Amino acid sequence: MPPEIPSKLYIDKLLKNSRKVSLEVSRLSGAVKSAAVHAMADRVLSDQSVILEANAKDIEALGKSLDSADARNRMKAAVARVRVTADHIKEMADRLHLIADLPDPVGLVTSRQERPDGLQVSRVRVPIGVIGVISERNPLVMVESIALCLKSGNLCIFRGAADWRWTNQAIDVRLQDVAVAGGLPPGAWVLIDRDEKEVALELMRAGKGLDAMIVRGGPGLRKTAAEQAKVPILCDDGGLTHLYIDEDTDLPMAQNLVINSKVQHTGAANALDTLLVQQVVGRQFLPPLINRLLDQFKIEVRACPKTVALMGQMAMTGHTAIVPATDGDWQTQFSGPVLAIKMVEDLSEALEHIEAHGPCLTAGIATSRYDSAMRFTREVNAGAVLVNASTRLHAGDGFGMGTDMGLSVGKLHAKGPIGLEQLTFEKYVAFGMGQLRLPHPVPDTYFDAIMLKRP
Repeated sequence: MPPEIPSKLYIDKLLKNSRKVSLEVSRLSGAVKSAAVHAMADRVLSDQSVILEANAKDIEALGKSLDSADARNRMKAAVARVRVTADHIKEMADRLHLIADLPDPVGLVTSRQERPDGLQVSRVRVPIGVIGVISERNPLVMVESIALCLKSGNLCIFRGAADWRWTNQAIDVRLQDVAVAGGLPPGAWVLIDRDEKEVALELMRAGKGLDAMIVRGGPGLRKTAAEQAKVPILCDDGGLTHLYIDEDTDLPMAQNLVINSKVQHTGAANALDTLLVQQVVGRQFLPPLINRLLDQFKIEVRACPKTVALMGQMAMTGHTAIVPATDGDWQTQFSGPVLAIKMVEDLSEALEHIEAHGPCLTAGIATSRYDSAMRFTREVNAGAVLVNASTRLHAGDGFGMGTDMGLSVGKLHAKGPIGLEQLTFEKYVAFGMGQLRLPHPVPDTYFDAIMLKRP
């Protein structure tokens, strides 16, 4: 649609059409959906050169937008973020094949029971419907969102970041082409190609046209969605990630957990934000760890007064100094190369800290004590709790779900990775043989006679 159409009318018309198509998408067989997603993966690979050309246009547009001296200094990092490579396209294809091979959750009977009167009651998984996805992230998120929604019988309305406008359009055209050829209805998903902020706001406010929303981006986007959305937000990757190092633990293992949780992908939602260390092992554990974080991995460390005092001699020995943490640091999802470190007296203080600085997306504990591990798993309120494992494993692939649309700390739908199963919900289906809710308004003495009169 041309840009002159007002944002609200644009979104209303788009959602009205999508609501009709979503019924067709929900009825597609598992075989048709899987074949279509496999074909989409093959098309992405075969048209790699066209996608890379489109990405070059995005990079060119980015260069024109960064015209100040300060902006030019940031150009290299910005281009690296926006650039799509052949490896990225291969990853897209691999993810699509992975999603295509996952079991279809639609129609899965999750429970069945027979009531004393013979009524058979089942719970069956069905699609949610029309799901709006607003993303500030790279085209892989678009590809995954489309495929996961399609595989789970949902229609995806995707609004991506302007940084990848041409790339997303090039991918979308090719995916739509093979999808329709494979038996999917036209419009089985929709890519919004308008960049105005108002379009995103109207999508958030579209209470009647959408069934749910997923937000993939930074704190600003999450805050706006929380304030504006008129439908449930299934996940938004928000919340802090904590790791507690207990006094009874394998310290080399614990150091590996910290480094993997923080360094493996510093911008990930499940990357470590706050490290809590029992002070009994602080003097032994923290200095070598902090030296590696600062010097080897270039992680900025913000620390509590005890940790600052412990590491005070570093500036004199030629190391980059740590900086004192502020109150805000304990409540920040850094999404980058920054880590807050605090020494605590015991497990109780660690649990109190996590509870006071929520919501907690991912919580981990490194310990060799069974009772400490069990207490931590019981008392921490988080999207996922891990014992002696990297927080980076809190993801669809880490939990054996294939892939996911994001991570959730919500209490009303599902915590943790939002994968295929979490993109459906359960409805009750009951089979009977004439069972009635008693007392029946017809006297028992007339019951048989009335039943005999029915055609």
